[in-house]
Amino acid sequence: MKIGLYFGTFNPIHIGHLIIANHLAEYSDLDQVWMVVTPHNPHKQKHTLLDDYQRLHMVHLATEEYGKIKPSDIEFKLPQPNYTVNTLVHLKEKFPANEFALIMGEDNINSLHKWKNYEYIIENHDVYVYPRLKSGNIDPQFVNHSKIHWVDAPVIELSSTFIRESIKNKKNIIPMLPAKVWEYVEHNLFYRK
Repeated sequence: MKIGLYFGTFNPIHIGHLIIANHLAEYSDLDQVWMVVTPHNPHKQKHTLLDDYQRLHMVHLATEEYGKIKPSDIEFKLPQPNYTVNTLVHLKEKFPANEFALIMGEDNINSLHKWKNYEYIIENHDVYVYPRLKSGNIDPQFVNHSKIHWVDAPVIELSSTFIRESIKNKKNIIPMLPAKVWEYVEHNLFYRK
């Protein structure tokens, strides 16, 4: 099975995340997409970041009706701070029959060379890159790389930061969140301050 790993804080998960994940699950050679919830770095003060398990719960709520999209807490169990290469090695040991690929926005591809052991990552794992409006010039080493796949997914310019700010400012953001995520956020009064 070929699994795409879509990393994020998902604070909160929104329809943009789901549109990209579903597009890759339906229109690429990936069998599943795992939404990998990135844990809170204990060394960073991040007042707006909800608890790891609250964010994971929102991902569960958002993906329960998608057969090919699964929530993952795999990084919760790894030593922090964690690096993507460590997650990939851990997953390969835990699920040796599966092939793992990375999913990232075009705006992130230019920083890939700064990742720990990025050469190992792109030698051993496919990378699926979805378009973003603000991406700049692409590093030439990644343009025609055999392991990097440019995906013609919808361009979604919606951010969790915008959603949190909108909630704080009492704006109606119901269309931006899956219904069950909105109910959970509203019930718990998240992002109000």
